[in-house]
Amino acid sequence: MTPRPCINRKVKFNPNVDYFKPAGIPLRQIEEVELSLAEVEAVRLFDVQKLEQKECAINMEVSQPTFSRILDSARKKIADALINGKAIRIEK
Repeated sequence: MTPRPCINRKVKFNPNVDYFKPAGIPLRQIEEVELSLAEVEAVRLFDVQKLEQKECAINMEVSQPTFSRILDSARKKIADALINGKAIRIEK
């Protein structure tokens, strides 16, 4: 049985930077977490633009439960990076 193919999400934002790291830790000594563009878009729509989840899902052309899963995944990765001193890399 093969998994379902991943459906493309609509992303209207392309960040100018694609890497964040804690100051004072050499790059070779740091772990990193990777955020997808869809996860960055979900955080931008919900947390920065303050849209309701339903509006965010419409903007990204996904269902509301799918949007919620994307947002939850992004927040967990960001929290892990902040709490555990990891770098954040945004995939392009």
